[in-house]
Amino acid sequence: MIDLHDVTYARLGTRDLAGATDFATRILGLELVRQGKGCAYFRSDSRDHTLCYFEGDPSDHTLAFEVGDGEQLSRAASELEAAGFSVHQGTQEECEQRFVHSFVRFHDLTGNKIELAWRPYVSGRRYFPSRDAGITGFSHVGLCSTDPARDEAMWTGVFNARVSDWIGPSALLRIDDIHHRVALFPTTRSGIQHINHQVETVDDIMRSWYFLQEEGIKVVFGPGRHPTSGARFLYFEGPDGMIFEYSCGVSAIENEDTHRPRQFPLEPSGFCMWGSKPDIAEFKSD
Repeated sequence: MIDLHDVTYARLGTRDLAGATDFATRILGLELVRQGKGCAYFRSDSRDHTLCYFEGDPSDHTLAFEVGDGEQLSRAASELEAAGFSVHQGTQEECEQRFVHSFVRFHDLTGNKIELAWRPYVSGRRYFPSRDAGITGFSHVGLCSTDPARDEAMWTGVFNARVSDWIGPSALLRIDDIHHRVALFPTTRSGIQHINHQVETVDDIMRSWYFLQEEGIKVVFGPGRHPTSGARFLYFEGPDGMIFEYSCGVSAIENEDTHRPRQFPLEPSGFCMWGSKPDIAEFKSD
């Protein structure tokens, strides 16, 4: 089994790098680290970067996880190949683009592009946001799945992910004590479905709710509270249709022996205990 230590970065293609950079800084509130060679890198915590926009196809998404050491990375590549996945070893140029020592890449059965990275760079400078959104770090992603049960079996069989809860067919998967780092949502496409950043308090969520409305940004869900993780949340639309989420107060599962995954309905009450209704296709039953 392959041990994943953390969700590390997301890479998103865009036809409008300048517009995506403006959104990531002025609206989302990330720190611009560097630009060049068709890429823009953004920080949300102590890591070198957690989001990269690059000039390319807007449907070209990559999600990366950190592994513990070089031996684990080599073993992961072997285990993936043994499980029938085609594995790409990152070139030196690709590693330099990602600011990691080394990585391997594969596509899951939905076609999602997944990278396993060893020694991702950490910044020597304090994170300094571009606006006071209250962001404390990149936390999780929603991942598209053409067959959630099949993909759940991969994440829990090949990797160390465990199911925390289900919403309809969608598994919320953890790789540490945080309620989930990956959520699988049924759809007909591959790619990242939404990107979550944690903020400090519900006050940050409400301040952003008003700010986003003033800026003409489409809010697609919330403010609300998830009955699964207990997190207070706000979802809104970014460049190329990507959904971003702020949330705070996500629960931790500290005792693996006593936790039992729960089944929530694929309806608004399964996503929000306050009564907010999502305008997000993957969160709807029809």
